[in-house]
Amino acid sequence: MASIDERGEALADGMRAEQKGLDLGAELGPADPTAYTTRRPIPNPAPLDRHGPARIIAMANQKGGVGKTTTTINLGAALAEYGRKVLLVDFDPQGALSVGLGVNPHNLDLSIYNVLMQDEVTIDDILIKTNVAGLHLLPANIDLSAAEIQLVTEVAREMALARTLRPVVKDYDFILIDCQPSLGLLAINALTCAHGVLVPLECEFFSLRGVALLLDTIDKVRERLNFDLELEGILATMYDSRTTHNRQVLQRVVEAFGDKVFQTVITKTVKFPESTVAGAPITSLDPSSAGARAYRQLAREVIAAHAPGLAG
Repeated sequence: MASIDERGEALADGMRAEQKGLDLGAELGPADPTAYTTRRPIPNPAPLDRHGPARIIAMANQKGGVGKTTTTINLGAALAEYGRKVLLVDFDPQGALSVGLGVNPHNLDLSIYNVLMQDEVTIDDILIKTNVAGLHLLPANIDLSAAEIQLVTEVAREMALARTLRPVVKDYDFILIDCQPSLGLLAINALTCAHGVLVPLECEFFSLRGVALLLDTIDKVRERLNFDLELEGILATMYDSRTTHNRQVLQRVVEAFGDKVFQTVITKTVKFPESTVAGAPITSLDPSSAGARAYRQLAREVIAAHAPGLAG
């Protein structure tokens, strides 16, 4: 049976061949994305009587602009709405996650960089409580880019983030790490401490090419550093039902990865950029919007995947 990364390569190659000989009059699947992804009802989460230990999920894709930060913010907010305690970790020197939650990275005296590199700085020193109950943030700014260089000479350099997060894992239900768009040492740190990797995938051909490389990296980390690392799932983002190409990509991704593709599909909407400018999740800015409903459904999927008796 083909491995996941082999399926990623085959999928991209197949899409390229298909594009070369595309017959625009050929049969095309329906525009509604649920026609491709819906498999089973998604249960409503049961309330918790206690919190922790956290499931750590890395949001990773070395291609930029695919919805990693948007997904981290809005999935985190939706999980918090369902009574889960959530810690968001901005692990991108650009600080987009921090900005998306109303924090100006340039005004930070301390950030995740200081906790990583300075023993006297703790998570409590940098923790920010957002306007969403139960949703906390570890912010980042450009200082984090220096960590990638400084960690090179450290013993167990791939474990730096795991050591940083260890004291607070017991306090949260989910820890979501927003990775930078690369596969460098910071991303490897995130994958080394994570239980699962959620891959936001723009419904576009060039995104498919990057997925094969990412999945190969996940396999290497699993073999050498984190034996329990698994693919949490692939999330189709920026879906536009009006384009033939988007529908083809979504259809092929589901054919290649099956149940590893979340039933939730995030469609294109102007509400996401608006929520970034407002510094608030879409679930708070426009609770009844299609985007907010989609991320609540994704939160239900993530919770159900690891709920006792419901997994699988």
